[in-house]
Amino acid sequence: MEVLVKAAQFFLSLSILIILHELGHFMFARLFNTRVEKFYLFFNPWFTLFKTKKGDTEFGLGWLPLGGYVKISGMIDESMDKEQMSREPEPWEFRSKPAWQRLLIMLGGVMVNFVLALVIYSGMLYAWGERYLPAENLTYGIHADSLAMEAGLQHGDLIVSLDNQEVNQFYQIVPNIVLDNVRTMQVKRNGEIIDINLPERIVPELLAGEPFIDIRIPFIIDRFPDDSPAQAAGFREGDRIVGIDGQRIPYFLEFRNEIGNYRSQEVTINVERDDELIDITMQIPQDGLLGVFPVGELNRFFELRAVNYSFLESIPAGINRGIETFSSYLKQLRLIFSPETGAYRSLGGFITIGSIFPGAWDWQVFWNMTAFLSIVLAIMNVLPIPALDGGHVMFLLYEIVSGRKPSEKFLEYAQIAGMLILLTLILYANANDIVRLFR
Repeated sequence: MEVLVKAAQFFLSLSILIILHELGHFMFARLFNTRVEKFYLFFNPWFTLFKTKKGDTEFGLGWLPLGGYVKISGMIDESMDKEQMSREPEPWEFRSKPAWQRLLIMLGGVMVNFVLALVIYSGMLYAWGERYLPAENLTYGIHADSLAMEAGLQHGDLIVSLDNQEVNQFYQIVPNIVLDNVRTMQVKRNGEIIDINLPERIVPELLAGEPFIDIRIPFIIDRFPDDSPAQAAGFREGDRIVGIDGQRIPYFLEFRNEIGNYRSQEVTINVERDDELIDITMQIPQDGLLGVFPVGELNRFFELRAVNYSFLESIPAGINRGIETFSSYLKQLRLIFSPETGAYRSLGGFITIGSIFPGAWDWQVFWNMTAFLSIVLAIMNVLPIPALDGGHVMFLLYEIVSGRKPSEKFLEYAQIAGMLILLTLILYANANDIVRLFR
């Protein structure tokens, strides 16, 4: 069921983005009296699921969910309609229009996608506001994994700045390190500010999924699964686990790492219950798990910051959010084209994109992901690759600057080359997905 919910959200988001992207091309084409022959959601090789004609345009639903398209008369596109291009240009064809009009027609989809993201972000901030965990509010500091410890961090450190730039949101620390190539970290330890020099390999390690830092929270039992060894041993909901055999380990992640060293052994676990310290002896299962669900709600331990917006306040805030997301994704692309980071290995296809949606339907998450994907679609489409909008834009800008239009035969060959490049990228990204499934 979870997979179906993820898939439903993915296809709904994808459909919204494709329809509005193609609508951008369609509106500018009609604005300049250019005929649009087809407007399709999804591709339709060999057959069509549904189609209807209104005016000069055939609207339809294809069966191959790799995108969508509008077929504009007199334009070299993925349809490769050589017969039409061999005839004399008609006044309502794309190729008969001035270069600036053709440029706007090609940029229409990208423009709509970017504006859509700004509208969604503004609407989200107005409806839900934003809530986040300030880095300064980590009462117990951070939990440092092995990579963080190698860099010089310790459990309980409080991260205050990156390259001497103040840290605001805790969950932005790792993305900022990766995207901004952060070299130093300033932490508060025992009341003193200490400089930590991050190793050069930190970015490739983080991109490979190596654990780095997490939130340090007390280990309080929330509930038990069925057949819980801990419940059978006498633990209760609300117990606070503070140590093992007298060794004080009051934080969840540190306790989880340590208890794994006692598999199949009998140990005494130190517990605080009703302001009283008690000991419970139990046999640790072979898997090293007690069989408890810890309290994980951050607001039980930390003061989260909530910001609400009026309708007028949400508009500039949404625009800022969109610009920040745009800038962040450009930095991610830079990493992908930097072989030393290994980021190209993280490229994913439809499985990766679908998996970022939650297993339970959540409209706030859905619209947030749709806004993000809208910006991704805008950026990817404007890349100067023939067969993408950006390829057409590149040739149109050349025509505007030089005053010379590339030959239709050249554009035809460029379209074929671009389609091959895109097909290779799609196959590579989806092959990465398949490889990750079997790891």
